[in-house]
Amino acid sequence: MDSIDMKQIQWFPGHMAKTRRLIASNLSLVDAVVEIVDARTPLSSQNPEMDKMTKNKPRAVLLNKCDLADEKTTQFWINYFRSCGKEAIAIDCRSGKGIKSIIPAIKNTVLKELMEKRKKSGMSTSSVRLMIVGIPNVGKSSLINKLAGSKRAKVEDRPGVTRTKQWVKLDNNTELLDMPGVLWPKFEDQDAAVRLAFTGAISDDILDIETLAMKLLVYLASEYPVSLKERYKIEFTSEDTGLELLEKVGKKRGMMISGGEINTERAAITVLDEFRSGKLGRITLESPPQKEQLCQE
Repeated sequence: MDSIDMKQIQWFPGHMAKTRRLIASNLSLVDAVVEIVDARTPLSSQNPEMDKMTKNKPRAVLLNKCDLADEKTTQFWINYFRSCGKEAIAIDCRSGKGIKSIIPAIKNTVLKELMEKRKKSGMSTSSVRLMIVGIPNVGKSSLINKLAGSKRAKVEDRPGVTRTKQWVKLDNNTELLDMPGVLWPKFEDQDAAVRLAFTGAISDDILDIETLAMKLLVYLASEYPVSLKERYKIEFTSEDTGLELLEKVGKKRGMMISGGEINTERAAITVLDEFRSGKLGRITLESPPQKEQLCQE
């Protein structure tokens, strides 16, 4: 990431500590754990303690918001997670892409042995119970509502809305246990924290949004220069700093204040909003590790 100074992001509200205890105490009630991540930040949006918290339960990873992510890189991530022994599916809760394939894929792959065992013992109609986990604002409630076919879970575009566990029954002998969003006590990897901030997983209220936008612009100039040029109609070089890029965006959009200065705060809000809504195109903020031993197993 860019070297612009940024205060270390730490966030661990009390309800997130409670969530870790809820996961541990309810694990015995479910057959598998389904973790939903942001397809733009698949590793950064995984709780690094999730493997420890879910122990040896079968796992699946859903890469949500895939319509906002780089399609080629998303496939690399799917291959990566599968190499780690976890079924992976690209989905988009807003468009409905991949939603119908989730439950069949979990039953046919993640829970294949269990389903075969139940079939032999005459228990094929028994409900499959899945625990749904993920960090705040990654789309858990939207996913559950799509699967349930109705608005069962409260949905808001801000972190930390789901505060308590809730069971949701589906029509296909499946029950979902929705858990509150969980982060972790300390971000050991500040780059991961910044990526989460880019996507809105961490509340803007505790961040310097101008610094955040500068970091995002530096990344885009390096990795997605065409998208940046096409969206803002600006010219830039690899030597441009985050501030220079932000000022170019503000100037191009006519965001001026008295004295001829550029309103960089307004420009920052615009850049972040347009990235998060997909107006800058399909962008992924990280690539999968190259070595299989880096799998979280």
